[in-house]
Amino acid sequence: MTFASDPFFRTFHALRIKGFAKADVLAEVADLPVDVVEEHLQSLLAREWAMFREARQLWQLTPAGREEHRVALSADTAGVDLAALSGPYHEFLALNDRFKALCADWQLRNGEPNDHSDADYDAEVIARLSDIDQAARPVVAAMGAVLARLAPYAPRLEHTCQRVAAGETNMFTGVMCGSYHDVWMELHEDLILTQGIDRAAEGSF
Repeated sequence: MTFASDPFFRTFHALRIKGFAKADVLAEVADLPVDVVEEHLQSLLAREWAMFREARQLWQLTPAGREEHRVALSADTAGVDLAALSGPYHEFLALNDRFKALCADWQLRNGEPNDHSDADYDAEVIARLSDIDQAARPVVAAMGAVLARLAPYAPRLEHTCQRVAAGETNMFTGVMCGSYHDVWMELHEDLILTQGIDRAAEGSF
């Protein structure tokens, strides 16, 4: 049976995953309306679990908030069979190795920075991204069947892949723009946190 997380926790967890972000970005990660996320953020602020950097409109957890998130995450997963995530997670790690190699191929060509002047080369790399995205969908669906808050990563990845294929190439490995790489890293961080995995010990980046 799929477990559905509390909406407030989803906002709290999204901020932990992102580190710092604007409200609209957190709404996308949490799969919630922006106005609901903004209410949650104000509650986090009132509890001194989050801070707001007005100059850049960025939210961030306080040290106390990070500690409280550990408690909230434990409560969120208390009724979840996390062992059921193990199989899909190892499939994800195999895809992650392919994705890391693919990002390197996108950024470099023949050992030099890829200037993206070779349309055929770029098209081949984008086709491989589509292959990875297709392979990731059932894996994320299996995770979402265990923990509902993981399910939205699949359509987010698919949509971003479609944008790359349509010519928005900055959406491949761009930083802090909602790129495919951004969403993939969010999913990986979510899985690491949810399962209590030591990323360094696992050697998983």
